[in-house]
Amino acid sequence: MIAEQEIRDRVKRIMMEDFEIPEEHIIPQATLFAQIGLDSLDSVDLVVALEKEFGFKINRIEDEEKIRSMRMLKDVYSFIKYKLGMGPFVPESPPRSENE
Repeated sequence: MIAEQEIRDRVKRIMMEDFEIPEEHIIPQATLFAQIGLDSLDSVDLVVALEKEFGFKINRIEDEEKIRSMRMLKDVYSFIKYKLGMGPFVPESPPRSENE
């Protein structure tokens, strides 16, 4: 089983290398859109990068709503743990507002 710190480190590397996010912005409480600066196309690229990095496949029927509910980096960590069979997906973020 993969350790949570390894998940965080691998996500940090993806964010820094693929999205050029400064390391100091990559904290669990950071919001993906407002603080980190991802847009809707970036979110698709992020999911693809996570699939490749962690070796899981997205099931559109089961995962689409979960992916849409990810608002903070810690939600990404929770989603990865869920996909790796390490527990349920429990987003801690509030639901997305219409203007987000």
